Amino acid sequence: METWDAITARRNVREFADRAIPDADLDRVLEAGRIAPSSQNNQPWDFVAVTDREMLRELSTVWRGGGHIANAAAAVAMVIPDEDEPRVRERNRFDIGQATMQMMIAAADLGIGSGHSAVGDQDLARSVLGVPEGKLVAFVMDLGYPADRPLRPGTRLKRRPFDDVVHRNGW
Repeated sequence: METWDAITARRNVREFADRAIPDADLDRVLEAGRIAPSSQNNQPWDFVAVTDREMLRELSTVWRGGGHIANAAAAVAMVIPDEDEPRVRERNRFDIGQATMQMMIAAADLGIGSGHSAVGDQDLARSVLGVPEGKLVAFVMDLGYPADRPLRPGTRLKRRPFDDVVHRNGW
């Protein structure tokens, strides 16, 4: 896929086909996150890749809206330092967002759907994943091949009109 096609094909997927992601493709998605830009090249992230079915089921319970993780082919827990200082915390969250979006676009390029879930129960998430103290499981990205329809570049995206969103040289 061309970059623009991958961007417009990406959508949140919540229903997955019963099909494993090849290791090389999962590694490519993870590499896209690893090489993402970050403030001052800080790279505050760690990624915990999960493909074990039982672990996916457990991980799906860390947030009330995370049930879709149980049937994904894989999930990636996005882990950052648990910072008290607001500026550092916000910088890390921005950086992990960049890494996540880069991973989602790389996945779409491979025909792999993605979605995300918050983490409400940090203790359970840390326990399931073996994440050490001092770290925060920021959220979980699920991955898999869409069960309903393959990813295709879109032209009729449900988005606010361009001219309502873009303001040039001021509001």
